[in-house]
Amino acid sequence: METILEVKDLRVSFNVRGGEVKAVRGVSFDVKKGEAVAIVGESGCGKSVTAQTIMRLIPNPPGIIKSGSINFKGEDLLKKTERQMESVRGKDIGMIFQDPMTSLNPTLTVGRQITEGLIKHQNMTKEAAKQRAVEMLKLVGIPNPEARFLQYPHQFSGGMRQRAMIAIALACNPSLLIADEPTTALDVTIQAQILNLMKDLQKTLGTSIILITHDLGVVADMCDRVVVMYAGKVVETGTKWEIFKNPQHPYTKGLLRSVPRLDQKKDEELIPIIGTPPDLIKPPEGCGFCARCDYAMSICQTQDAAMTELSPTHQAACWLLHPMAQSAQAAAGKENSR
Repeated sequence: METILEVKDLRVSFNVRGGEVKAVRGVSFDVKKGEAVAIVGESGCGKSVTAQTIMRLIPNPPGIIKSGSINFKGEDLLKKTERQMESVRGKDIGMIFQDPMTSLNPTLTVGRQITEGLIKHQNMTKEAAKQRAVEMLKLVGIPNPEARFLQYPHQFSGGMRQRAMIAIALACNPSLLIADEPTTALDVTIQAQILNLMKDLQKTLGTSIILITHDLGVVADMCDRVVVMYAGKVVETGTKWEIFKNPQHPYTKGLLRSVPRLDQKKDEELIPIIGTPPDLIKPPEGCGFCARCDYAMSICQTQDAAMTELSPTHQAACWLLHPMAQSAQAAAGKENSR
């Protein structure tokens, strides 16, 4: 399957009064054509910064892209000028932001905000762009699209604003859609409608999707592969079945343990991950999860583990997966059984 996006060793920092916040610390992953990849993790782990960096939306200052590459269809986006990126955003890569009310321009009609991209990127006439915009509003399930075309964002409900954002993001048929927590501010019923809409559009248009979320239920329903991030790094990646059925990193296991299950007993408590993520102004020398990990060893405090390949599609960065650690555990097990 063709790789449409490849992110390699991406490092992004923010210079703030307290020092340099190392928000993204060597992130690598790829996205194949037509697949949906989830990036999951706690708040502050670098998910949204990674997405905004792909779109080249990191404000400088205070943000700075330290190193790495973002190859999209064979071209490194980090080497493009701002003017060149303007032709990529909206046309080749679309993005749905967390809060549509702050992402939509309150002074422009929704129809105008959809047609802007069509006129700029597709060289459409105003009339053709209007017709396409009405089609997009209908496609994303907004009733009476001709009338809604002339309305302003404040006249839309929260779910309809998010649908309008999806219409804007998909108007030019981008090859890649980045959805940053697209259902966070919506109630459960509308969440399901938005996710079903995105799945249908993916099948219809063949769009690749990067879904940024902390909701593992959404990931199980919608995505093909999962990238687990913690403290600005990728700690595990695999197909959704490998991550859900056979998680290998203690952080991934902790995330899954803290999710409510349908077969859970009434009085059974959820198991939280104790502690808080590390301060990325002074990130730890070793594993970022070390201070919260029940299985931490002395080496975890001083050296970060490299990725261990568990299968062609499944990798995790943990010292417990190192051959020496496994042999030591086996020896300890034999000693305890005597």
